[in-house]
Amino acid sequence: MNVGDIPMVLFTVITQMCVGAFVTLGLIQVLASLRHDQDTVERLTHPVLYAIGPAMVLGLAVSTLHMHDPFHALNVIRHWGSSWLSREILFGCSFAGAGFLFALLEWFHAGSFALRRALAVLTALLGIGLIVAESMIYYTLTTVPAWHTWAVPLHFAGTTIILGSLCVACALMITVLVRRRTQLRTTTDTTTTDTGADTDTTTDTGADADTDATNGSRLSTQVRTRVQQINAPTTPTEWALTTRIIQWCAVTAAITGAVLLASYPPYLQTINAAGTTGQEALHAFTGPLLILRLTLLAAAVLLLGFFVHRTAGTALQDHPTLLAWLITTTFILATAGELIARNMHYSALIRVGI
Repeated sequence: MNVGDIPMVLFTVITQMCVGAFVTLGLIQVLASLRHDQDTVERLTHPVLYAIGPAMVLGLAVSTLHMHDPFHALNVIRHWGSSWLSREILFGCSFAGAGFLFALLEWFHAGSFALRRALAVLTALLGIGLIVAESMIYYTLTTVPAWHTWAVPLHFAGTTIILGSLCVACALMITVLVRRRTQLRTTTDTTTTDTGADTDTTTDTGADADTDATNGSRLSTQVRTRVQQINAPTTPTEWALTTRIIQWCAVTAAITGAVLLASYPPYLQTINAAGTTGQEALHAFTGPLLILRLTLLAAAVLLLGFFVHRTAGTALQDHPTLLAWLITTTFILATAGELIARNMHYSALIRVGI
């Protein structure tokens, strides 16, 4: 693997995961709202939403290493009318910016509900535009047989769906574990300090009030209150919805993974039929790496996906650890498989006549 390709491998995989997660959250909000109240739905989706932002920023930051000088991005943007690379940068920055604004409005419940939903739709469309731009950068290179093929947009979309859905499922279970730990810690602290608890509570409340009045920390109070709301114990209704979402995420990832597995034989045949250049590029898709990629894909989204779906249907709220380990392992294996696939993608850069 060319070390210089590492930034683009990380950038494309991370951004596709973020877009997939955001779109998945949007679908969850729309579908879950049909049967559940808004507070229940937001309690599930908001922690995941706030985790996407840092990941997207990381992906954009890593991508600048590929240009050696980040300020070169300003020159690239000027060709947005004719260059898919320029569109990729514009869509990426716009998706990150719109997503940050949406998360900010959601955190403080600012703006009307219609405004926030419109911004969410816009953010999702910008994310989809980013995935299209990323795939078209390579598909439109007719001089690279391994890239100028239907498999590139298919595999990029597959990465988006698999990692996006599994990322959401993993984040939901991590949220459940964090809330459970917070609840256990609070229960333990309450039991330990039960004597004189009323006196201590009164004193703390007064101290907090004096501090807020002195420092004018209204924003700090809002943030602290919001964190307490997010970390409040998971209700039985939220747990039932969480497990149902995880089941659907597992099914979605498994179906997408099966499609990707089935795409490799015709994809490799297409490259092989491209003549000498294609046959030379085919070396990137042979050997241990291809076997490892296909094994991870099958193990993560097919085998483990089955166990995740089955376990989620029977898991108890008081014993979420097994389900959390299963979905986390599935997500890690799937991510490793997509990174290997993207590594092979860049290693297949063999141009016609060169």
